[in-house]
Amino acid sequence: MLPGTVRLDGDVRVRSSISVADLRSLPQHDVEVSFLCRTSGVRRHRFTGPLLVEVVRAAEPDFDPADRLRFLVSVLGRDGHHAVLSWGEIDPEFAGVAAVLGTTMDGSVLDEQGPHLVVPGDRCGGRHISRVTEIRVWSDDLLWARSPCLTMDHGWPDGEGKEQPIGGVQP
Repeated sequence: MLPGTVRLDGDVRVRSSISVADLRSLPQHDVEVSFLCRTSGVRRHRFTGPLLVEVVRAAEPDFDPADRLRFLVSVLGRDGHHAVLSWGEIDPEFAGVAAVLGTTMDGSVLDEQGPHLVVPGDRCGGRHISRVTEIRVWSDDLLWARSPCLTMDHGWPDGEGKEQPIGGVQP
């Protein structure tokens, strides 16, 4: 994959790759963010780019709109750092967080680096993903299908459907 290109994948009808230039063709939003970093203190940046929700909608998520709150959006950076946002978090009909795929940072274009995921309101910037390489939309079904707490009959681990004490305290 070319530098500065993002792959859109997962539970979408249109799997594709999109460049920073392509992202700039979408409606742009400006966000100013401040991150409190443990090692370097407060860092302030200004990003411009499309809303994450609009980029993902262009890939045509493969879900019934009435069922969209079960879906997650995972964003991966070139360095392996990744973050997960819920669909309800970025959908304007719910929380409407203006998560942006920044195509510029502090006035500098990010064509070669790739876009940055910026989530305004995050205090420490843990979900700020630089050099985004992939965005995946997926259902939470995988989370529930692999739950180590459930048995095959979807009962509790003791197999009798009884609650187990947590920390020695009986329910």
